[in-house]
Amino acid sequence: MPTNAAKGKISRQSLGKQAVDHLRGQILSGHLASGERLVETAIAEEVGLSRSTIRGALAELAHEGLVTQVAYTKWMVSELTAEAAWDLYTLRSALEGLAVRLAASQVTAEHIERIRKAQRNLEKAARKDDKAALAEADFALHELLIELSGNAQLMKHYRLIEQQVRLLIASSNSLIAAAADVVAQHKPIVDAICAGDEDAAEALMREHSLGEGRRLVDHIRATTSDGHPPHPTEEAVTRSRVTNGT
Repeated sequence: MPTNAAKGKISRQSLGKQAVDHLRGQILSGHLASGERLVETAIAEEVGLSRSTIRGALAELAHEGLVTQVAYTKWMVSELTAEAAWDLYTLRSALEGLAVRLAASQVTAEHIERIRKAQRNLEKAARKDDKAALAEADFALHELLIELSGNAQLMKHYRLIEQQVRLLIASSNSLIAAAADVVAQHKPIVDAICAGDEDAAEALMREHSLGEGRRLVDHIRATTSDGHPPHPTEEAVTRSRVTNGT
């Protein structure tokens, strides 16, 4: 069955990268849905590229976690199950919690200016009520905070899941009634980092990530046939955060 990938030829400059960017955009925007079959020949015809170029692009997206190869012959958009979402959110919480602690511990005037600019971009996207722009601005702020941690190994590991994080952010934000609420969620985190309050910054970031994770997991379980029981670490992780004040 042909894929839903958007029509329109792609120019022949940097074909592989363009194919990856095109398909990634289709997945992150929701035009290609979770679990949807991806047919190399159909995509190649739609965008005017060879099957080998599309196959290479799909392999790259599989490395990013956005696409899954089935039985070595078929491709599909990776399914965001409740269990997979929670696994990603707990990992994201740990990485971003450490990142903001490190960022707060060494924050400079230049860093504050960059963080505040990213915050203003988020506010601007919220005022436009543009969900795609909001998700991008949201991710850009988080990505900046990872960079400002100054920890090369942390940044390296975050890059392995960053495209999946972008998908999580877009999915979570779609469940929030008002775009302004997304801005409100980030304000105390940003304020704590800019104030150099390491403990508050980490606690707030972990609370934010885990809270959004629970919201998305509940939504997936309520709207799909994903019958997995609650993730075995969810209660323990939440209880640990409360006990330790993080």
